[in-house]
Amino acid sequence: MTGITVEGLTKTYGRITALKDVSLNISSGEYLTIIGPSGCGKTTLMKSMAGIILPDEGNIYVDSRRVTGSGVEEREIGYVFQEIALFPHMSVVENVSYGLLVKGVSPDERRGQVNEMLRLMSLTEHRTSYPKSLSGGARQKTAVARALASGSGLLFLDEPLGALDVKVRRVLRYELRRLVKDLGFTAIHVTHDQEEALAISDRIVIMKAGRIVDVGRPEQLYMRPRTLFTAKFLGEANFVEGVISGSSKGGWIIDANGFSLYVEGNPGISFERDEACVAMVRPEFVGLGLQKNLGALNSLRGVVNTRTFLGDTIRYEVEAENRITLIAKFPLSQIEPEFAAGDEVFMEIPSEHILMYKYPEEGLEKALSLD
Repeated sequence: MTGITVEGLTKTYGRITALKDVSLNISSGEYLTIIGPSGCGKTTLMKSMAGIILPDEGNIYVDSRRVTGSGVEEREIGYVFQEIALFPHMSVVENVSYGLLVKGVSPDERRGQVNEMLRLMSLTEHRTSYPKSLSGGARQKTAVARALASGSGLLFLDEPLGALDVKVRRVLRYELRRLVKDLGFTAIHVTHDQEEALAISDRIVIMKAGRIVDVGRPEQLYMRPRTLFTAKFLGEANFVEGVISGSSKGGWIIDANGFSLYVEGNPGISFERDEACVAMVRPEFVGLGLQKNLGALNSLRGVVNTRTFLGDTIRYEVEAENRITLIAKFPLSQIEPEFAAGDEVFMEIPSEHILMYKYPEEGLEKALSLD
């Protein structure tokens, strides 16, 4: 297995700063995903670690060995590109064998490793096929098999599933993680797909404007994001601006445009009376009903603006009486009764599922911006 340490990486292109003092530790055997909006620096970071891009400042270590400035060929890595870069004149078995052939591995040893990789990737029946005759999924599996067969313990995946249709992508992402784990590789996977990152990662790195803004396990980043940007970027979230109007039972009371919202105290953060703040709640935790729950601390009347069927869930946008629009999501099994646009409903927001943040100095819109 192989680990990576990145210290203070900076990379600029003229007036554009792609990376700003980025530091990161990746454990041996970890499946780490890097996500963020377009132009945030995620691909630049990965290519710097791989040796494709030379950073202006900072250092990169592979298993405590400094590799800053060394080329790709000196880092013993496997790399899978978004564009399925197979050799068109080579069959599947020849493509998968290529890295071992270049390294001078003996024919017998090469044959055994390649056959095992084809078996693991369910490509044995395509061994003599050429790329043009394969489906998109089979071509990408061949590209992954070639990278894995290289014998490196370090695998870089640059949007490896982005060119595939949704169904194939969903199946292949689980196969990819299983293989990486079974073979003991360390994987760094760049993607724009938040669902993909949540599904396969040990940890997720979230980037914005050349910096890392959050790192953590998928559940941690989704349920208790450290920053407002993480909450916005990773899934869907409701944000309510308000002012601290008091405290009660160890929590805080927020005046949100005339509605009093009770929030349990967040560990490690404190507020003062009259201080501006932002409350965040995921749509899955916003309840809807035709009657007010008299025992609920946070119950708010509203009118359904839109109802959207999403396959496994139904998404509602509800305009509350204090002119705040909230989103609620429900699995199909929980829709009882079903609401329609124009229905008057009561929203219930459980205090234990609300997170509070200091109001950002740059303003909420700027803090949530993808730029």
